[in-house]
Amino acid sequence: MSVGILAPLRFRDFRLLWSGLLISNLGTWMQFTAIGFHVAQMAGSPQRAALYLGFLGAARAVPVLLLSPVAGVTADLYPRRRVLMAANLVMSAVALALALLASAHALALTALIALTAVNAAGTAFDSPVRQSWTPHLVDRAYLGNAIGLTSVAFNAPAVIGPALAGVLIVSTGVEGAFYVNAVATLAVVAAIAMMAPSPPSGAVREPLLLSIRTGLVFLAEHPVLRWIIGVFVVSALLVRPYFQLIPAYIVNTLHGDARELGWAVACAGIGGFGGAIFTASFAGARSLQWVAAGSAMCAGVLALGFVWSIPVALPLLFLVGLGTLGFLGACNTLIQTLSPDDVRGRAVSVYTMVAMGVVPGGTFVLGSIAAAIGLHATFAITGAICLALVVASYALRPEIRAV
Repeated sequence: MSVGILAPLRFRDFRLLWSGLLISNLGTWMQFTAIGFHVAQMAGSPQRAALYLGFLGAARAVPVLLLSPVAGVTADLYPRRRVLMAANLVMSAVALALALLASAHALALTALIALTAVNAAGTAFDSPVRQSWTPHLVDRAYLGNAIGLTSVAFNAPAVIGPALAGVLIVSTGVEGAFYVNAVATLAVVAAIAMMAPSPPSGAVREPLLLSIRTGLVFLAEHPVLRWIIGVFVVSALLVRPYFQLIPAYIVNTLHGDARELGWAVACAGIGGFGGAIFTASFAGARSLQWVAAGSAMCAGVLALGFVWSIPVALPLLFLVGLGTLGFLGACNTLIQTLSPDDVRGRAVSVYTMVAMGVVPGGTFVLGSIAAAIGLHATFAITGAICLALVVASYALRPEIRAV
């Protein structure tokens, strides 16, 4: 990495939080792989697996959609440190509950859906509070680098986490991955405990609904962000849920095993790691990164609709991961740099709502469609629609090209 990419690590509190995230996300990726494999085995058929994963997507979506606006207000008006601690303790407790149920061979679909919903509630508060804290942890000039490094902390563990989970599942069962995540999540809690408290950004306390409305009106009236968010929502419904459907695609459609599923998720994660590095080091117009990465993401999903071999699917998953994280990084950077301090938490909460609420909802939509027409046809159709939208938005909106 270049000196510019590493510059945010000069700041102690950012370095602490980044280190905690790096450890925590190793467990997150292991848990994601274990849940996917458990559901695919439980389902037994491609159609049922896609549908079950869709149910889990809905369980992730509903709490995030309901709680993200409240979390955005919390990020702007309340001490971030306490909120982050509470959210991460909840997520650690969920991982422990998954592990105990799996050890007792009692992890049924209903329990998995309920615990997924609780975990999503913790995530709904964690993401906007943590991300809106970033501009206070580093100099403004390094904000884009810091956002990219945060993505690196999420995606670097994806290089080994899924593969490690695959080995662990074979030797100990899915519960091993859940126990690891329960401990790893506490790394963020430890990091936050050592950081300096952060005062709220907003000095004026508004009624909750009015405060939420202020953030939404800001985004709706912004000449660039309203388009960035609009395309982001469509991609979250039609393309980005590909990742949640990888277990059904690899295990049930392409007939892979736990190790091959681990490699597939790892390939997407390695691509995401590359996309995060790209975001952290990118020095040009963010709109150019936005259209290039978005096009790669959509074209890769489209191509997956015509693949029947795991060796061919793996490099395409790398491409989609690369494009996805580059696209997310560009969206996040644009939102944070174009939003003033007093509404940034609420603006980021909309980003979180889409990224973590609409995407799982899209998993339910795509899982239901795939149950009817198959994953291949679903990927081909949705990838083509979203690719056309990304390219047309960039070509027809000069205000996007100007940033």
